[in-house]
Amino acid sequence: MANPSEPTAVVARPESRYGKPRRGPSRPVIAVLGVLVVALGLFIAYLGYQRLGTSEVKGELASFELIDDRTVEVTLSVTRQDPSQPVVCIVRGRSLDGSETGRREVLVAPSTDKTVQVSALVKTSRPPVVGDAYGCGTDIPGYLRAPW
Repeated sequence: MANPSEPTAVVARPESRYGKPRRGPSRPVIAVLGVLVVALGLFIAYLGYQRLGTSEVKGELASFELIDDRTVEVTLSVTRQDPSQPVVCIVRGRSLDGSETGRREVLVAPSTDKTVQVSALVKTSRPPVVGDAYGCGTDIPGYLRAPW
């Protein structure tokens, strides 16, 4: 039985049968690869923040009013970084089960104020119980463009 305090001898394997022993990557190579992986992760996080984290326009529901069993009026507060640019917002009516039963795109005209309120009537296919702001954006469809 081997004594645990004695160093163990390394048995050399025959190269003709097992080939030359392989050495793993050196510590500097591992360190450089680690730094590159961290830098790549930070770059991807930065791109994600730029594309998803900041928005040029934000639309929030200010109020809604049920007009009749097929119409809801939705009022939005729209805040833009550049109020001189027109934007489009989508408002919708939803039924008791939460499904969308009506939708409308609203063109928000240029303004001197960063935040404006706009209202729109939304026709629904079933009785609405709530009006909702779906979102706003700067990509205005051609059929909504107006000459300013």
